[in-house]
Amino acid sequence: MRHVVLHALADGLAPADVYDRISDFRRYPEYSDTFREVHVAPPQPDGSTVSDWTVKFRGGLMRWRERDTYSPETYSIAFEQISGDFRSFEGSWRCEARGGGTLVVFTAAFDLGIPSLAMILDPVAESAVRTNMARVLRGLAGAEVIDERAAAARG
Repeated sequence: MRHVVLHALADGLAPADVYDRISDFRRYPEYSDTFREVHVAPPQPDGSTVSDWTVKFRGGLMRWRERDTYSPETYSIAFEQISGDFRSFEGSWRCEARGGGTLVVFTAAFDLGIPSLAMILDPVAESAVRTNMARVLRGLAGAEVIDERAAAARG
C-alpha cells in the first residue's frame, strides 16, 4: 500500500475556517482540473456523507465513492473508499493551530490493485495526489506545502 503525507500552512486562518473550506469537496474541481466531478450526497443520520469522485489519471478517468466522516470538534475528516477503481483508498485531513495560522495534515493510503504495474503506476499516482492536494489547499485556504520534517519538529 502506498502512503502520502502532506503538510501545509495556512497563514492568518483559524483551524475552524480551514476545516470548513477543505470540507467543501464540491469546490475541488475549481482548483485542479484533475478533479473532473465531485458529488456529495446529503448527510447521513450520523453526520457522515457519501461522495462520488471522478478524476483524470494517465489519460483516463478514475472513479470512486467514499464515506466522509467529519469531526468538527477536532477539525478532522476521515475518508474511506466504499467502491470504485482503487483496490483500497483511505485517509484523513487534520487542521491544527500553528502560530498565527493553521497546519493542515493530509494523509492517504492507497492500493491501485495492479500488482504487475505497481512499480510504475504507484509513484505516478502518489505524485498526482501530492500535486493536486497542494493545489486545492493553495486555492481554498492560501496554504503552502511545507517540509514534512520541519512540520514534525514544530510539534
